[in-house]
Amino acid sequence: MLRLITIRTSLILLFALLSFELQAKSVYQQPEDFIKEVFAEVTPEVKRLWLKKDLKLKVNGILGHDPGLLRFRYWHDKQRTAWILEEIGKTEPITLGFVINRGVIEVIRVLIFRESRGWEIRHPFFTDQYKNAGLDSELELNRQIDGISGATMSVAAANKLARLALLLHQHSDAVDSK
Repeated sequence: MLRLITIRTSLILLFALLSFELQAKSVYQQPEDFIKEVFAEVTPEVKRLWLKKDLKLKVNGILGHDPGLLRFRYWHDKQRTAWILEEIGKTEPITLGFVINRGVIEVIRVLIFRESRGWEIRHPFFTDQYKNAGLDSELELNRQIDGISGATMSVAAANKLARLALLLHQHSDAVDSK
């Protein structure tokens, strides 16, 4: 009888861990599908923004570390740019998609979430706070973003990436477009 209880308990724990692991790696939207949705009619050709010394220092300042990249990929149509960016939450990368239009955030979407906690940042009650946010002269968001209890590191990653997308937009071809 004791052995049966031990086996049953072990199976329950195994299934609980497997379901937890599945929730921790959620793909809400593939990055390529996000880009197709943003540019519904014709998807522009991908462009690359090279990190020159001055820009790299600003990027490092926002992220708090070197991104480990020489360039960022983006899509540009008139004064809109779209960016797929990643940052570590607590231990795993979080992938977000951004659309920046005329220097402010038009769309922010959590595309892939790999952390075990903090997935609530994907909901509109959180992401809607970023709409029309821009950067101030200190490269900070020009509005307060309310956090989510239990998702502090995911919120911090989203804030960094929002600032990064806005900064990169300032250095993209969209700034010169009319």
